[in-house]
Amino acid sequence: MRFGQQKLTLLDYPGSVACTVFSCGCNFRCPFCHNASLVTGSEAGLELDFAGLLAFLEKRIGILDGVCFTGGEFLLHPDAVDAVAAAKALGYRVKVDTNGSFPQVLKELIDAGSVDYIAMDIKNSREKYALTCGRDDILPAVEASVELLMRGSVAFEFRTTVTGNLHEVEDFSAIGKWIRGAGRYFLQPFVQSDDILVPNGEYAVDSAMLAQALAAVREYVPNAAIRGR
Repeated sequence: MRFGQQKLTLLDYPGSVACTVFSCGCNFRCPFCHNASLVTGSEAGLELDFAGLLAFLEKRIGILDGVCFTGGEFLLHPDAVDAVAAAKALGYRVKVDTNGSFPQVLKELIDAGSVDYIAMDIKNSREKYALTCGRDDILPAVEASVELLMRGSVAFEFRTTVTGNLHEVEDFSAIGKWIRGAGRYFLQPFVQSDDILVPNGEYAVDSAMLAQALAAVREYVPNAAIRGR
């Protein structure tokens, strides 16, 4: 496994001066994905092997507070658990971004105490999950990850990228019922980039739709908020 890096971020791990470590490859094909080159690209272009990642993290001890592991889908890779555990062993606060399709890996990280914060995407209502992520076999795994996080063994957030063509207000009522009681849930409006997986979709979402979606969710998740606008 090879890794890419952003040496400093104040955004990817809120409350921490952190770096971001990312991987190539994803088992989802969300058409609005803004990291298409990571989803479909080769890891050959990534600069760090495992030893290089450890060397980088060792040099940043005392400079950085945290490490955010992201993708693509980082937990897709066999070395993901070892990479996360290594960062934690060096004294970093560790955040993992995931699509929730690997509940057993999440459980392993949580049980080992290797992760401090998990950010999990909720792609859509359960009824429209396959339409949104391009997989018709993945919902049971996603449901297992939601259930795991809702047990409260680790700090977490759920988040949804809201699009104008794949989401309706009713979807957010359904999502709210699904994750009722979650402490943190963020709606993130789609943002255009030059690296969209399917670039010709009508993904933009207006403020009125966002407000209605937020109101629908807050019936079940009162602390839900909009992030990014």
